[in-house]
Amino acid sequence: MIEENKVVKIDYTVKNDAGQIIDTSEGNEPLAYLHGASNIIPGLENALAGKAEGEEFNAEVHPDDAYGQRNEALIQTVDKEVFQGVDEIEVGMVFNAQGPQGNIQVTIVEIDGDQVTIDGNHPLAGIVLYFEGVIREVRDATEEEIEHGHVH
Repeated sequence: MIEENKVVKIDYTVKNDAGQIIDTSEGNEPLAYLHGASNIIPGLENALAGKAEGEEFNAEVHPDDAYGQRNEALIQTVDKEVFQGVDEIEVGMVFNAQGPQGNIQVTIVEIDGDQVTIDGNHPLAGIVLYFEGVIREVRDATEEEIEHGHVH
């Protein structure tokens, strides 16, 4: 059974409200994580607790249990000169920036002349996520995995 300090491997697909696939493990190795170590979003981890190897799962995860609500204060317009040293900036590019709580990733969402609009929200902030999948493996974590807080 899935509980704290178990290594769990899942095959999954996650979709948005429109049914578009956001991410999937299809064609890749199953996702492996250490249960109880905050390796995955809380809403999915909570939905998997108590399930067993071989079980299928479905989980509807709301923003507060995923990537949070969108915060409009994290959208700002800055001068293009902030990006000096970057030959060409384009919408969709991601940069690391210093925020009030430390480093954050910002995405360029608009360029208007010398003005660049950046968004510090996680791309999935404010979105309800719909997971479906199957639990491929559940095993005891090693002492090293527990100490390091992730699967080896």
